[in-house]
Amino acid sequence: QLQLVESGGGLVQPGGSLRLSCAASGFSLDHYAIGWFRQAPGKEREGVSCVSGSDGRTYYADSAKGRFTISRDNVKSTVYLQMNSLKSEDTAVYYCALSTSYVCYDVAIGYDYWGQGTQVTVSS
Repeated sequence: QLQLVESGGGLVQPGGSLRLSCAASGFSLDHYAIGWFRQAPGKEREGVSCVSGSDGRTYYADSAKGRFTISRDNVKSTVYLQMNSLKSEDTAVYYCALSTSYVCYDVAIGYDYWGQGTQVTVSS
């Protein structure tokens, strides 16, 4: 059964860094588009970043550009989200998601499988 598992969340001070991981269980992430989304309390789920499965291109929301980096390790079947210069407004539950269409979407409906989420809290 296809399963995605996020890890790496936690509490960090403003300006700090975290690296989130999205690991596949029971299958390979090769060739699939993997997106990272986040949802803060009282807000809708929003796209943060994505790496396409077709050509490896990466995409970032404006809020993530210059601070976050998405990467994939096909040997480990894991996708990472390196988050630097974190701000309080980055506080949210972060989810990874897989699109079987191999292309990136900036909306949640484009993704077929989701992880359980990992909490990121940026606070002093």
